Amino acid sequence: MSKPENGDVVRVHYTGRLTDGTEFDSSRDRDPLQFEIGSGQIIEGLDRKIADMEEGSKETVQIPAAEAYGEHRPEQVQDLPRSAIPAEVNPTPGMQLQATTQAGQPVPITVVDVTDDTVTVDANHPLAGRDLVFDVELVEIIKAA
Repeated sequence: MSKPENGDVVRVHYTGRLTDGTEFDSSRDRDPLQFEIGSGQIIEGLDRKIADMEEGSKETVQIPAAEAYGEHRPEQVQDLPRSAIPAEVNPTPGMQLQATTQAGQPVPITVVDVTDDTVTVDANHPLAGRDLVFDVELVEIIKAA
């Protein structure tokens, strides 16, 4: 059996869970996830763990927050005036919105709290600050040309 190298394309089946067992994603009911090893297409810690697996193997791996979606950054949580939200949008906690940076880049944000005057939003990834657990099966390695 061989291990993938940077530049190889791999196909994996996975189930992602929080450390409390809550499942947040799975490829169980769809085609395997396909990506290039070392390309930054998936979280760093999982990419590195899969690069150390052999084709056909199955493993359960834990990825610390710093190697997943990063630590939760308090400065990414902000209070906006209610008037900054379009009038046709009725924000509620948990709602996903999209903001635009000064450079014109879209940024997904999550509504955390709403008052008559303010809307508190969080621009952290929803899994930031969370250690993650993945059940991974390395289905196939497609060697780089």
